[in-house]
Amino acid sequence: MDTEQIKILLERYNQGDCTPEEAAIVDQWFENINRHKSTYIADKELDQELDSIRLQLNEHISPAPKTRHIRTRYWYAAAAAVVLLAAGLFWFNSQTSPARPAAGNFQPPVIALQSNRVIRNGFVEITTPKGNRESITLEDGSSLELNAGSKVRYPEHFDAGSRTIFLEEGEAFFNVAPDPARQFVVNTGELATTALGTAFNIRAYASEHKVTVALVSGKVKVDQLDKNSRPASSLILLPSEQISYDRISLNLVKSVFSKTEEVTGWKQGYLVFRDAPYNEIVTGIENRYGITVVNKSDKKEWNYNGAFKNESLKDVMDIICLAKSLSYTIKNDTVYLQNKN
Repeated sequence: MDTEQIKILLERYNQGDCTPEEAAIVDQWFENINRHKSTYIADKELDQELDSIRLQLNEHISPAPKTRHIRTRYWYAAAAAVVLLAAGLFWFNSQTSPARPAAGNFQPPVIALQSNRVIRNGFVEITTPKGNRESITLEDGSSLELNAGSKVRYPEHFDAGSRTIFLEEGEAFFNVAPDPARQFVVNTGELATTALGTAFNIRAYASEHKVTVALVSGKVKVDQLDKNSRPASSLILLPSEQISYDRISLNLVKSVFSKTEEVTGWKQGYLVFRDAPYNEIVTGIENRYGITVVNKSDKKEWNYNGAFKNESLKDVMDIICLAKSLSYTIKNDTVYLQNKN
C-alpha cells in the first residue's frame, strides 16, 4: 500500500467513513505498531520519517465534529503505520499472536511437507512442495537452497569437464565452490547461467512470465538459448546486477538491485514484492503458506509493493486486499479473491 492510499484510509477513519473491516485493520495497526521492529532504519532516521509524515497527515486530515478523532497520542502510530506499510521502507516482524479468524475465514495451518528426492538414470531429482524449502550440498562442496514449489535435477557425480544443474521449476540460490577446471552451469531451459566461484539466485516458476538471474557475489555469464539449446546471445553480470528474461517477448533486460534481501529474502522466510505483478504475488503467497489462490474478482492484472515475514496469512491478505480494494475468504487450504462489495 502506498503512502497516498494510507492517508486516504486514515482520513476516512477520522471522519467515521471506514467500513467495519477497514476500521478494524486501522485499530489493529494502532494496537500493534510498537510491537513491530525495523531492521533497516536507525532510530534517528525513523524519528525524522515519522515527524515528516505526521506533518503531512496533519495537513491533509482535519478533525470532523461528529466523528471519532484520532487522538493526539495516536498521531505517531498513524505515521508509523504509513512508514511500516509504505513499500520498501520496512521489513517488519510481528510479535503479536494471530487474531482469531472470523467465522467463514478459517486460517489453515501451514504444514511443512517432506521434499521428494529420487535417483533416476544417474540423476538426483529433488522437488519441494508448497510451504517447504530444502538445503542441498553437492559433491563438489557447492550448495543450493531450493524454494517452495521447485524442482532441481543434477548428476549423482559430476564429470571431469563440467558441473551442470537443471533448475526445472521454481527458485534456487546457488553458492558455488571454486573449481577453475570445471564450469558450473545452471540450465533453466531458456537460459544457461555459467559461474566460477560465485553466489547467485535464479527464479523460474512456470506460472510466471519471466526468468530472473540475480548475482550476489562473483561474476556470471547468462546465455539466452535458442530452440536447439544453443547460446544465441550473452550478458555478463557483476554483483548487484540482475537480468530478467521475458518468456513472451524473448527479451533479456539487465537492471540493478540495492539490497540483497530483495532477491534472497525468501531464504529467511520473507515475502518480498517489488512492483511485483499479480502472478508473482500469488506464487509467493502460495509457496509461503502452502495454499492455493483462486481469483474470482474482475481484477486480474495488478502490481504490489510490500514485504512481510511473521505475519499470518490473514494479516497478509488483509493488507494486500485493502490496498487493492478486494475482499477474500479462506476455505480449507484455498484463498478466494472477490470484488469488494
